[in-house]
Amino acid sequence: MVLINDLNKKSWTTRHDAKKKRIESVQNLVDGVIIPTTKIVEALEKLIQPGDRVVLEGNNQKQASFLSQSLVQVNPKKVHDLHMIISSISRPEHLDIFEEGIARKIDFSYAGPQSLRIAQMIEDGKIELGDLHTYIELYGRLFVDLIPSVALVAADKADRHGNLYSGPNTEETPTLVEATAFRDGIVIVQVNEIVDELPRVDIPSSWVDFIVVADQPYELEPLFTRDPRHITDIQILQAMMVIRGIYEKHGVKSLNHGIGFNTAAIELLLPTYAESLGLKGKICTNWVLNPHPTLIPAIESGWVESVHCFGGELGMEKYVEARRDVFFTGKDGSLRSNRTLAQLAGQYAVDLFIGSTLQMDALGNSSTVTKGRVAGYGGAPNMGHDPGGRRHSSNAWYDLMTSDEPLARGKKLVVQVAETFQEANKPVFVESLDAIKVKDQAKLAVAPVMIYGEDVTHVVTEEGIAYLYKSDSSAERREMIASIAGVTPIGMEHNPKTAERLRERGLIATPEDLKIRRADAKRSLLAAKNIDELVQLSGGLYTPPAKFRSW
Repeated sequence: MVLINDLNKKSWTTRHDAKKKRIESVQNLVDGVIIPTTKIVEALEKLIQPGDRVVLEGNNQKQASFLSQSLVQVNPKKVHDLHMIISSISRPEHLDIFEEGIARKIDFSYAGPQSLRIAQMIEDGKIELGDLHTYIELYGRLFVDLIPSVALVAADKADRHGNLYSGPNTEETPTLVEATAFRDGIVIVQVNEIVDELPRVDIPSSWVDFIVVADQPYELEPLFTRDPRHITDIQILQAMMVIRGIYEKHGVKSLNHGIGFNTAAIELLLPTYAESLGLKGKICTNWVLNPHPTLIPAIESGWVESVHCFGGELGMEKYVEARRDVFFTGKDGSLRSNRTLAQLAGQYAVDLFIGSTLQMDALGNSSTVTKGRVAGYGGAPNMGHDPGGRRHSSNAWYDLMTSDEPLARGKKLVVQVAETFQEANKPVFVESLDAIKVKDQAKLAVAPVMIYGEDVTHVVTEEGIAYLYKSDSSAERREMIASIAGVTPIGMEHNPKTAERLRERGLIATPEDLKIRRADAKRSLLAAKNIDELVQLSGGLYTPPAKFRSW
């Protein structure tokens, strides 16, 4: 029997006490909260202990690159068996730490640039995979069962007290820091510079333990920039079908776009093709989206009312500052982005998510994880499903109601756009997803499906649109997808007579059904045909990275 007096002797500050000891261990290295740049490796060896759970900022764009490069230099005899949490495995050293024996296990969301390497390392037994997560799922677990011992993150500037300014790329930093700081973990932040006064405080000093000035600015990738020169006539045709057959049909006003050329084409057709249909003010007014340069013409022509961003985009800083009526900005004029809140807005607040995929099966299940590649899927599953918790109505959501039952509800539009064949003549539509094989190779509990077919409401190819939300059986769904799958293995199954019946019932629609002439799908419809024209339309405010300049 346990006595109350015995319980009262229990310490309830073990984490706090352990943190205090770690901080005391580096007092001979630091100046207040500042770790000298040249002492960072030594400091990490003292502040990080074997077996720690370490969250490292590595997302779609912003990388704590100085800290990740420093972590790979620690002595594996002092720091080893780390459990890493990295939302996006983007840099070589993210995996080098496993090769060096510094880390053992990883939980992540996306690994596009390192997808081939991580697949091989898993197969070779050099890395233990926890789970593949969506972004929101991973962030949520930081507050439940993946609570970090140490956070390694990046910000633009800090003052000498440790207050942080993250500029336009706040991204996931506040979430990672909060999960660590309020469970007595160690928060270490690399900054580009230390200043006397910050433009604004994005994260207060009370959340931060140490700052270090990086030897060069953190890496930032212009992930959301698409050069209009590379948009094809097929992508323009698909964009016309989306605008006419989905956005106009359902009255889509709030939405999220993926980062492909097909969605860039939609953005560039709003001031031209969509304008000719009289749709301004009726569709595409409120966005959850990074500041895509291809959205400039639509903003300039008055289509866009608001944009809330996951992160910034290189070269768009001055443009965003000058368009305060559209973007969420601070008093200093810089963008305030937040990946966690934008993911939630994309999940619950928008009418539509539209993206693309590498593979889709006959029932509409899709994945970007293919044979030999463990890429993950980032935030697409968050936004690409019908959230059961939604309770507010909108015209588009309500328009997908297919029942007159008293408790019937609407549905979020989840659109997948794909050309029937990808590069190297690989069919997008397949009988079985590679993700099923990857599941076994990577020893995952479930197959890494990006978006399940039950959530997909529309599929768009160059052949037409399948209105899957109207289907009443898996057999009919298969027929609908086959009817627009071209000459892929799935498409070869379709029966022309069946396809004609599906058209008559409005379950599929060809361009002709939507009164779209294929011959009209030309680049001349684009509101901007290259990066230079985007710069001109921005009034010179958009300053694209050098690799996108052709002048």
